[in-house]
Amino acid sequence: MTTASPAEEAIYNAARQFADPERLSAYLDFACEGNPPMRERIASLLRATPAAEDFFGRNAVNVSKLPGLTDADATVPTPLAEGPGTVISRYTLLQRIGDGGFGAVYMAEQREPVRRRVALKIIKLGMDTQQVVARFEAERQALAMMDHPHIARVLDGGCTETGRPFFVMELVKGQTVTKYCDEHQLSTRQRLELFIPICQAIQHAHQKGIIHRDIKPSNILVATIDGRPVPKVIDFGIAKATQLDLTDKIAFTQFHQFMGTPAYMSPEQAAMDSTDIDTRSDIYSLGVLLYELLTGKTPVEAKELTRGGYDEIRRRIRELEPPRPSNRLTTLSNDELTTVARSRAIEPARLARLIRGELDWVVLKALDKDRSRRYETASALASDLQRYLDNEPVMAVKPSRIYHLRKFARRHRVALATTACFALLLAVSAGISAAQAIKNKSLFTAAEEARLNEINAKQRETELRRLAEEARATAEAERDSNQRLLYTANLNLAKKDWDELNVGRAIELLEMHRPQPGQPDLRNFEWFYLDRLCHRDLLTLKGHTAGVGSVAFSPDGKRLASTSSEVKVWDATSGHEVFTLPGLTNGFSKVVYSPDGKRLSAGSGNRIVM
Repeated sequence: MTTASPAEEAIYNAARQFADPERLSAYLDFACEGNPPMRERIASLLRATPAAEDFFGRNAVNVSKLPGLTDADATVPTPLAEGPGTVISRYTLLQRIGDGGFGAVYMAEQREPVRRRVALKIIKLGMDTQQVVARFEAERQALAMMDHPHIARVLDGGCTETGRPFFVMELVKGQTVTKYCDEHQLSTRQRLELFIPICQAIQHAHQKGIIHRDIKPSNILVATIDGRPVPKVIDFGIAKATQLDLTDKIAFTQFHQFMGTPAYMSPEQAAMDSTDIDTRSDIYSLGVLLYELLTGKTPVEAKELTRGGYDEIRRRIRELEPPRPSNRLTTLSNDELTTVARSRAIEPARLARLIRGELDWVVLKALDKDRSRRYETASALASDLQRYLDNEPVMAVKPSRIYHLRKFARRHRVALATTACFALLLAVSAGISAAQAIKNKSLFTAAEEARLNEINAKQRETELRRLAEEARATAEAERDSNQRLLYTANLNLAKKDWDELNVGRAIELLEMHRPQPGQPDLRNFEWFYLDRLCHRDLLTLKGHTAGVGSVAFSPDGKRLASTSSEVKVWDATSGHEVFTLPGLTNGFSKVVYSPDGKRLSAGSGNRIVM
């Protein structure tokens, strides 16, 4: 192995994990495509492992049937592998839940110092070359530097007994972001609201000097926590340090080594020059993910992208211009479009119209082949999407007066609609007046025409005033209605908060309806009752010599009347007795205030006393 190149060493180590001769042969054909001499050298290396049988015993694999391997006694060692039940440090492996480019991910159980389920990632057998181990350790250190609610946290790390590194991270029980959005039928707005924290997580990584370089749906899991979708970015397995040396071992990406997923790969990644990758490469991948969330498709289909060899794949990534998302939807079949629209809870005909325009420009800015024209940061992309959600001008669109006026109209559509109605009314009135004036001019003399014009002007002014008064009265009625609805809703919430001992919030809701000078007072008995509950201890009123039959608060809540053999009126604030009405022999059964609070009536048998 001393004369083998790094590429041959990686292929050799990967080939050692195949136990099936046919699969091993297929792997060598694929890995050494177009380079028969290298395939023969690796085959020779596999044959020239005399100590393999002694080391691996019965796990050795016969390779005599492989093309180019003629020695009937030749063997290829099959390395031992972890599996469910294997104990690594303080963790017991439960099941294999995923595979990265260089590591396998297991669900594991930690027993000390706390008992919990975690995700444990360990380097794959046969992939432990110096470069891969260095990259894996870089991933472990990269994640350890992260501290963001939308990035999976690193909990622990170490090496197995055979020296293979592993790290432990929080177990994210979720679905890929695209699958979650489709199964929960999230609308376009909800998808954008979910995408924004993903951008913020990538921004955090960039601020730590880390480029993810493999952003795709399977590396972003979404779980429902407290009824809300929470995304988590995982797998920084091929992350690159932009500011820090994450490991002192050799961790440089091999020249012409194909890293990442082609459908989500930036043009500069496809160029295979690892020294020319910066954070804007992740912006491109975020643009592809956003494209897929909006349309259900990547800018270029994976099947179309991967036709041909590596050179053709790289050419397509660098040169194929993505269609606008709204145009991409028009190329889908009716069945595909129906499925995509249904998963977004929208009619197929409306989906393309919703995306056309601002969202087209935001996506295309992120996907620009020239990275100098992309968003500078993931945070800038998130901010532009938030501006879109807030109906504010987005930075991806070249500013123009018409564009800004359109955005202003969206934000103030109610006020503008009212103004437009008045303008239309004035225009109609002016048209009617003009027609009337033309008719009068043909019938009357100039003096009569002037008199009629004056009359018409007064009538027009009177009509406009009447219409304005009606509009004002309607607006005030709507405002009063809305205020009463708000008052009722807030009083219900305040009562609920009081019942739940949230007195502070109840007081806040009550204070919202304490009238300011010049404002109408909507408060009734219930407001004063709750206010007294929140601010004062309960009062005990004593004074009746017999049992109390009924009580009633005055409409303003300031007084309380009670009946027994007599009627007593109390100050509801201080609890002092104000006055007493003489009683009847049989006593009073009910007491009622008049609506204006100025009168009081009490009933006894078939008699009413006022």
